[in-house]
This record gives sequence, structure tokens and C-alpha cells, in this order.
Amino acid sequence: MPSSATRADPAVAAALELLGGRTIVTLTGAGLSTDSGIPDYRGPGAPVRTPMTFGEFLSGPDARQRYWARSHVGWTRMGSASPNPGHGALARLEAAGHQRFLITQNVDGLHERAGSQQMVALHGRVSEVVCLACGEVTSRAVLAARMTAANPGYAERHADAAARPDGDVLLEETAGFVVPACPRCGGVLKPDVVFFGENVPKPRVQRCFDAVDALDPRTGALLVAGSSLTVMSGFRFVRRCARAGVPVVIVNRGPTRGDDLATHTVPVGCSDFLAALAALGGS
Repeated sequence: MPSSATRADPAVAAALELLGGRTIVTLTGAGLSTDSGIPDYRGPGAPVRTPMTFGEFLSGPDARQRYWARSHVGWTRMGSASPNPGHGALARLEAAGHQRFLITQNVDGLHERAGSQQMVALHGRVSEVVCLACGEVTSRAVLAARMTAANPGYAERHADAAARPDGDVLLEETAGFVVPACPRCGGVLKPDVVFFGENVPKPRVQRCFDAVDALDPRTGALLVAGSSLTVMSGFRFVRRCARAGVPVVIVNRGPTRGDDLATHTVPVGCSDFLAALAALGGS
């Protein structure tokens, strides 16, 4: 249940009043998953982020060894994370017909596990792996089991490594880590997520544009939950709604790139706010 302090906040009250009577499209970012134990990218106390680019990943076996060693240790944590009350609230909003569509920039798969169905995982899912040679998509859990067998005790030896937002860990020494190849063709395996330097597949982007374009300025709204909107992949939807006159509500603990375009900015945690919105019953 949302806290009484959250409900009494004037910024929260104004945003809830606007959203309560409208059909919404929701855009979520890493700030929504912090209550599930997954670090944020840019929030207070966030770890320094130096993600591997797609070009670096393709540069050779050493880079891929470094990536997969860190990711393998991190997967043992992200893979066991559970949806939090914010994820559950969004699933209820969808079931009630209050939320028309969900766009998430997160790759953790927690929205799906909470029950959201009408959605796009804009940057893919870390729970899936794609072969860059033959294109076969397989389960990350299957690959994790292969990596554990090829590197016995590795994750346990590095259990104290600091977690990072992309699902990996801070780990400098990765020499000797064995990276399995595609079991089908022997090709290079990559998590089925969009790296820096890659483009989001056009069909995904178009589904999101279609959803925000269907919002009526008189009866709809865009809700941003837990995103600083630093990258264009999410910010473009805020900009598009603002140009069309669709109200934008941003719920994020820190400032965002879209604050100047927002109808309301709400600097509180996502879980409490979304629970308060779901409690309105879409009325």
C-alpha cells in the first residue's frame, strides 16, 4: 500500500488527479527496478557505469571473455530478482484497462513476470541469448548452466563483486573464463539486448510510436516511471507526446531530461506512486 506521506504530497496528488481519469501509456526505466535490488544507472549513489559497446564486444575473444565473465556473475543476482510492488501495480493497471501499453527500457524481464502483456521491451531481455551467426535465440538460463559447467565455482569465488545496473558486476580479472559457443553452429553468443552502438529494431520502435500516437490529448497521458530520459530511445516518446499536446507525468527521484516538457514532475519512489495510482481503480 502507498504510504500516507506519499498520498499527502501535493505533487503526487496533482499527478494522481490528472492520471486517474485518463488512459495511459507508461514508459519505465531502471529506477522502477531498484526496489527489486537492481542498481539504478543515474540515481543517488548509483555506481559508475562503463557499459561495453557493441563494437567492443565484436572486437575479439578477449572483450567477449571480459563481458561474459562479469555478466555470468551478475546473472546469478539479476536472474533471481523478483518483481516489486511497482511492477505489480502496472500489471493491475493494464488488467483494469487503465494502462493501454507499456514501454520499458529495462532488460530484466520483471514486467513480464509481474503479468504485463501489452508491452515492448525496447532494449530486449537479458533472459535471452542470440547467436550472431545463425540468429538462433535461446534461454539465458541454459547458457548460464553451460557456463557454470565450464567454469566451476567461478560465480561463488566472485560473489562479493559489486553489482552494476546492466546485470553484470565490477570485475577486473577475467582471464581464464571459458565462453561457450553457439551449440548449433559454433557462432558468437550475445545477450539479446541492445548494446550501446546498436539500434533498437525498427518494428519495436514503431509499436511504441503507434501506442503514444493513439493517445488523445483530452483523455490520455504518458507516464514516465523511473527514467532519467538521458538516452534518446526513451526521451523521443516524451518529446512526441509533448508536441502532440498529450500530458506527460514524470515520476523519478532525480531530475530528468524531460522535466521541461512535463505537465507534472513527481520526485518520489515509483513503487508507492504506482500503488497509489492502481488503488484509484482507474476511476
